[in-house]
Amino acid sequence: MTQDIDRARDAALEAIRTAGSVADLDQVVADHLGKRGTLATLKKGLGSIGDPDERKQAGASMHAARAAVEEAADERRASLGDAEIDARIADERLDLTEHRHAGSRGHLHIVTQAWERLEDVFLGLGFSVAEGPEVETDWHNFEALNMGEGHPARGEFDTLFVDHVPPGGSAGSTLLRTHTSPVQIRTMLTQEPPIYVVAPGRVFRRDTPDATHMPVFHQIEGLVVDRGISMTDLAGTIEAFTKAFFGSGFTSRLRPSYFPFTEPSAEFDIQRPDGSWLELGGCGMVHPEVIRAGGLDPEEWSGFAFGFGIDRMAVMRHGVADIRDMYVNDIRFIEQF
Repeated sequence: MTQDIDRARDAALEAIRTAGSVADLDQVVADHLGKRGTLATLKKGLGSIGDPDERKQAGASMHAARAAVEEAADERRASLGDAEIDARIADERLDLTEHRHAGSRGHLHIVTQAWERLEDVFLGLGFSVAEGPEVETDWHNFEALNMGEGHPARGEFDTLFVDHVPPGGSAGSTLLRTHTSPVQIRTMLTQEPPIYVVAPGRVFRRDTPDATHMPVFHQIEGLVVDRGISMTDLAGTIEAFTKAFFGSGFTSRLRPSYFPFTEPSAEFDIQRPDGSWLELGGCGMVHPEVIRAGGLDPEEWSGFAFGFGIDRMAVMRHGVADIRDMYVNDIRFIEQF
């Protein structure tokens, strides 16, 4: 009996050693340690051994054999499990390194493309880039721009206020900026003239999305403050920008308008090579009260400002019919640009 137990043990250990997978190992364990396995069958025969000493010796051999087989099975299971995990990882591995095929690489969003191109054009015209916070005070966004409390122009902005009271402020005095014009004030308060800056950025209004409007969009603001600045300088700058950005076949014009923060004010249009005109943005001479709010003397300094939508520039440049298409992340749309 002891010899039979040793042979069954050795056969089980060899089968465990050669098992190629966890599933194969489970079958080996069932064949040798299961209820109908070789060792289990031999264990049932222990009761038929008449000699107590021989039965005791056979029982000890059976116990040692089962322990050896179980230990070998556990070790083999751990080894096979690690190997299967490694194989699965290798099989499912993704190469996240940059693919150098140009056709599969991403690119900048068309609004970002327009933003950076506008910056490049104005840098080439001698401007620098200024920035300001997207969460603004009522003073910077309205009052310093000659739109005091109750001014009718404030109602056109559909302002989004935030639940924050700044030090020394009051409830309802903090908002998401409705335009990039507050950067004019912040620049004048922190920078000595002469000032030649553009300020691109994101702005917010309580607008319902449609083909031409979004509640979050982008503008670029231009500000010049120097001695002896006139409308002639403004018109010349707009014309230089138009030709630099759109091409030599385009030209510009100014039409009288009204804005609280400029006086006189104008809308500026561009003329396409086919002769048609397209309204682009607003501009004008910086209002003396705005110069004063920026901490400067309007008797000494004068300036002009202009602003327009970056999203609209992208729409015009690429012929996008619905501005919402630029923000739905449809890869069929994105890949066109």
